[in-house]
Amino acid sequence: GFVFLPEALLQPFKVLATETISHKALDADIYSAIPTEKVDGTCCYVTTYKDQPYLWARLDRKPNKQAEKRFKNFLHSKENAKEFFWNVEEDFKPAPECWIPAKEIEQINGNPVPDENGHIPGWVPVEKNNKQYCWHSSVVNYEFEIALVLKHHPDDSGLLEISAVPLSDLLEQTLELVGTNINGNPYGLGSKKHPLHLLIPHGAFQIRNLPSLKHNDLLSWFEGCKEGKIEGIVWHCSDGCLIKVHRHHLGLCWPIPDTYMNSRPVIINMNLNKCDSAFDIKCLFNHFLKIDNQKFARLKDIIFDV
Repeated sequence: GFVFLPEALLQPFKVLATETISHKALDADIYSAIPTEKVDGTCCYVTTYKDQPYLWARLDRKPNKQAEKRFKNFLHSKENAKEFFWNVEEDFKPAPECWIPAKEIEQINGNPVPDENGHIPGWVPVEKNNKQYCWHSSVVNYEFEIALVLKHHPDDSGLLEISAVPLSDLLEQTLELVGTNINGNPYGLGSKKHPLHLLIPHGAFQIRNLPSLKHNDLLSWFEGCKEGKIEGIVWHCSDGCLIKVHRHHLGLCWPIPDTYMNSRPVIINMNLNKCDSAFDIKCLFNHFLKIDNQKFARLKDIIFDV
């Protein structure tokens, strides 16, 4: 859901916010929700596959051509038909065998209900040598059941920390994969020669100094302070509901040159004893082990001694 009611503009696909807080946000009690940084990457999920914790990539099932045409005609028709009827078994392109629907998806008669875009959000497991998901698989090691995670340092919220975290600690969590080859790399991580990717748990970066939910206050917060140099805000409401505002909804640019993510120092704490020499030489875990315990002024300053 969005914080402000969207105002559909004439430009295609451009959504700008009005100044009215949406019913969904009010119903979810946004005033007592926890605001967190919206991170710009691709969504992932950790759950069990083949009897062990696995990273799963986001894969939405999309309608086939005929169904999409019907859906578009429905969206553009001026008749006030309230609802579009999907036949999930026939209207959608086939999914990979191991695909599962996302948990929050409504189900009717055992079938997932498509969202307002006509997609069925879901997940596929990231196999070790899957070329399509090679950047996802670079941040996990299934042999040692660990993942490369970026979050706040436990003792110093002004410091970021990259560490190897047991996948079992991340079970049933969603995370954002960020890095060199994701979404145009808004945080400037790694390089073409030495790509660098990391997982950030959703809700990991709480926002401490957020102003009121007034449209203009939020606008000046995004534009006027370093904490506002982020893609957007996600409010985690007590009922599990997520309410979002993106810079674009307020007419602001993204990506931007100096992100808040890159304004803080970062330390490497791999916390690995048992498997120091066991990694493949070229893998990310091995590169990070070589710079273990080093501190960098910013994420984009991390350079591997290759």
